[in-house]
Amino acid sequence: MATEFRLPELGENIASGDLVRVMVSIGDTVSQDQPVLELETDKATVEVPSPVSGTVQQVFVKDGDKVKVGQLIFTVDGNSEAAASKNAAAAPTPVEKGPRPEGFERREAAELSEAARPTSDEQEAFPRAEEEAKEAKGQPAQVIEMPARTPETVGHIPAPPGGPAPAAPSVRRAAREIGVNINRVAGSGPGGRINADDVKRYAREIITGQSPSAPAVQAPLPDFHKWGDIEHKPMTQVRRKTAEHMAQAWSTIPQVTQFDQADITHLEEIRKQYSSRVEKAGGKLTITAITLKVAASALRVFPQFAASIDMARNEIVYKKYCHIGVAADTDRGLLVPVVRDVDKKNIAQLAAELSVLAEKARNKKLSLEDMEGGVFTITNLGGIGGTGFSPIVNFPEVAILGISRSRFEPVYVNGQFEPRLTLPLSLSYDHRLIDGADAARFLRWVAEALEQPFLLPLQG
Repeated sequence: MATEFRLPELGENIASGDLVRVMVSIGDTVSQDQPVLELETDKATVEVPSPVSGTVQQVFVKDGDKVKVGQLIFTVDGNSEAAASKNAAAAPTPVEKGPRPEGFERREAAELSEAARPTSDEQEAFPRAEEEAKEAKGQPAQVIEMPARTPETVGHIPAPPGGPAPAAPSVRRAAREIGVNINRVAGSGPGGRINADDVKRYAREIITGQSPSAPAVQAPLPDFHKWGDIEHKPMTQVRRKTAEHMAQAWSTIPQVTQFDQADITHLEEIRKQYSSRVEKAGGKLTITAITLKVAASALRVFPQFAASIDMARNEIVYKKYCHIGVAADTDRGLLVPVVRDVDKKNIAQLAAELSVLAEKARNKKLSLEDMEGGVFTITNLGGIGGTGFSPIVNFPEVAILGISRSRFEPVYVNGQFEPRLTLPLSLSYDHRLIDGADAARFLRWVAEALEQPFLLPLQG
């Protein structure tokens, strides 16, 4: 009996990927946990292992295909029931299968309706919300718009072609009862699936007069054929996700960039002195590795720079961990692997870890876990050139530090000019949380720590 291998869950909010390479063919023998696919997702290129063992009978995909979670990839024979069971567990399971306790959907709908009910203040802002919700009960076919708005102002999200919005019947029923058009709710689950929390959030935004965010629509391009030959190439998953992420960050975050420079003449002498020792430990003593440690200490002094803003709850989320992303330039686009627990490691350890991550980025071996959980980002363009730049904040973070190429400049010291090695620094930050004065203090703290390395153990 043939056993199916379907594409398993790849990570949070990842529903599909571009198939770079199928690593098996008909007649091949595969073993459990053997890599069988190389897949490019929104975040990274990953190797997908097989949870089944046996001989490949049929292959249903080819290189270059776009495949979705749960899609049939190939079948094998000679597999055990245990492996088949594991494969079934890996594939996404329909939410609505199986019996539910009596009254489950009614209770869930009631909880949702109560959670989304407006407070007294919200009723003043939108006094008819509750009345309309009551009128909607018992009328499944009628959907009340709260309040009537155009798609442009509400962020209309139509039902997927060929089917209804992806939501469980209980969530649909609850949305109808409180007067929410389920097709206008943006789902946060895998593949855009809508859950109860999404409906609650949408209802609150409408009641309080806040328009749900809508994706920016680009103006149509001109017909470039009129002026000469052109070539169309599809965007890779990484480039597509980078474009979406940058557009979201730019449209969501009111960003300001603060500039400063550090005199690293003394630091450069120390760096050269200890470079060979760090190389023996498996790393390379770079300005980026040193700045990682400096930034971790600065984040302890200025914790708001490692926070995130939750506008839906009107809260600031302060993170007690210190994972810092480092932007990497690759042939596939910009990737940001994350160095874990920077505050708990010395500079030699950070340098070695950076070397490993850089090698993985070049060889397309970064996993999804390698690129998640950052609280702050560092991007260094000094190896390429430039005197300064304004990096875009890596949402949902609130700040990013840019490093440009160091150069010798005449600096007036003790009554005379001296050639000093200066390092341009730029800090972009979310002005909703960080004030300009705090940004200037943060960047000056970083600059002084680079100028006087003894301050790092003394103050950090």
